[in-house]
Amino acid sequence: MAKPVVLVTGGTGLFGKAIEAVISKDEKAKDETWVFLSSKDGNLVERAAVDAIFEKHKPTYVIHLAAKVGGLFHNMRKKVDFYRENTLINDNVMECCRIYGVKKLVSCLSTCIFPDKTTYPIDETMVHNGPPHPSNMGYSVAKRMIDVLNHCYKDQYDLNYTSLIPTNIYGPHDNFCIEDGHVIPGLIHKCYIAKRDGTDFVIWGSGSPLRQFIYSEDLADLTVWVLRNYDSIEPIILSVDEAAEVSIKDVAEMIAEAMEFKGKVVFDTTKADGQFKKTASNAKLRSYLPDYKFTPIREGIKKSVDWFVENFETARK
Repeated sequence: MAKPVVLVTGGTGLFGKAIEAVISKDEKAKDETWVFLSSKDGNLVERAAVDAIFEKHKPTYVIHLAAKVGGLFHNMRKKVDFYRENTLINDNVMECCRIYGVKKLVSCLSTCIFPDKTTYPIDETMVHNGPPHPSNMGYSVAKRMIDVLNHCYKDQYDLNYTSLIPTNIYGPHDNFCIEDGHVIPGLIHKCYIAKRDGTDFVIWGSGSPLRQFIYSEDLADLTVWVLRNYDSIEPIILSVDEAAEVSIKDVAEMIAEAMEFKGKVVFDTTKADGQFKKTASNAKLRSYLPDYKFTPIREGIKKSVDWFVENFETARK
C-alpha cells in the first residue's frame, strides 16, 4: 500500500521549516511521505499551477500555510493585494483538496482575524463577531473566509477541513526584514545592525503593546497533533498561556541580552503601536493537552538570535 502523502504549502518558511524539524523526530512520519512546497513549485495564486501540484503529488492530507504575509506597516499600505492574493490562494488550495479527494485539510489562520472591538481573552467562538482592525482589513477578511469555507465544505460535501489560529510565531528561518517583517525577527535584525555599527537599538512605537509569542517548533509540534488528533471543523487557537504574554519592551530587552548588545535601547514613539493587546485563550487546546510544555520566550529568543547570527548571510531579510 502506498504511503500517505502530507503536502505542506508554504513549506519553506518559518512554520514549514519548523514542521520539517519536528517530523524528522516523529516515528509516525517515517510511514508517510512529507512534501514541503516552496514558491518555486508553482504560484498558488494561479489555479493551473495548483492543479498541477495536486496532480503530481496526489496528497492524502494537506497543511496549508502559504499566504501573502507582512507586518503592520506593509499591511496598511497594500490592503487590496493582501485580500486578493490570499483569497485566490485559499480558494485554489481548498477546491483542489475537494477535487483530489484530500482526507483532511488543516489551514493556518491568524489572531488578527478577530474583531477589533472585543472582550479579552479572545476565543474560537468570537471570530465573526465584528470587523477586524482596519490596519489589516484585507488580509484578515481573506483569512476569515477559510473558516467560512470549512463550514461550507462540511455542509455541502461532508469534508473534514479545519483550521488553527496561532498567536505570534517566531524562530529560526523567519523573515528578518526590518521594513516588512514581524516584530521579533525585525528587532533581532535591528539589534544585530546596532551592535555591528555601534549605534542605538531603535524600537518603533512605545514598547507597551502586549503579545503572546509561540516558538515555531512548539507550533509545528501542535500542528502535527491537530492533523492526527483534532477532528472538529471549528478552529483551534494554538497559543502559549495567557500568563506568558509579554510586552514589546520586554522582548526588545531579551533580544538585546541574547545578542549581548551593550548600547542604548531607544523607543521611537512617533511610530504607530498597532493593537495594544490581542490576548488569546488556549483553553480549548488545554482541554486536549493540559500538560503541554511550551518553550519559554527567553530560551526561544536566544535560539532565534543564535540562528540569525550564524546564518546572517543567507537568512531572509
